Amino acid sequence: MDGDIAPLHELVHIAQQHQSLLMIDDAHGFGVLGQKGAGSIEEAALTTDKVPILMGTLGKALGTSGAFVAGDTALIEYLIQFARPYIYTTASSPALACASLAALELLEQEAWRRQHLHALIQYFQSRAQHYALPVMPSRTPIQPIVIGDNAQTMRLAQALQVHGFLVGAIRPPTVPEGSARLRITLSAAHQPEHIDALLMTLQRLWKPQS
Repeated sequence: MDGDIAPLHELVHIAQQHQSLLMIDDAHGFGVLGQKGAGSIEEAALTTDKVPILMGTLGKALGTSGAFVAGDTALIEYLIQFARPYIYTTASSPALACASLAALELLEQEAWRRQHLHALIQYFQSRAQHYALPVMPSRTPIQPIVIGDNAQTMRLAQALQVHGFLVGAIRPPTVPEGSARLRITLSAAHQPEHIDALLMTLQRLWKPQS
């Protein structure tokens, strides 16, 4: 909910201390983080000996649907033979598989999309601070603005939608009591003018409680 990044090196250390296998679900990192877009594992320079099981999704950065598990040959062969959810899951359609492969090629070949996204994230943080909006520190596409009151958060989300902005309203129990927030998600399809329009509209609509 906060757009923060897990302390992977600390988790690796704990797993090694307890002789445990570490599994990372990198749904939000894959396609966004790392020099090549391979995710938080790449950004942290971790390999399969440190993170034996990597899960990811095709339904966020890649824009298709489905998910994957990555690991060494022995792990994947074991899952193929014994993972009941995998055994009884229908395979992806050829069209979906081709679309996912094409998206992977774009991820590898068009780094400018990722660079543009990270520039937008920095721009959003800067402009939100300019408008004195309580944005949380985040260097990922998830940019939460804590409102606090549940009803006010819902009112703002609904008002933003009327003005053409789809922003999630996140309330307890998903987040702690008193920390309801707007969960803004950026993408490489956005432009700086979209961010300006959103923040100016939000500033106009939001009247902080005294």
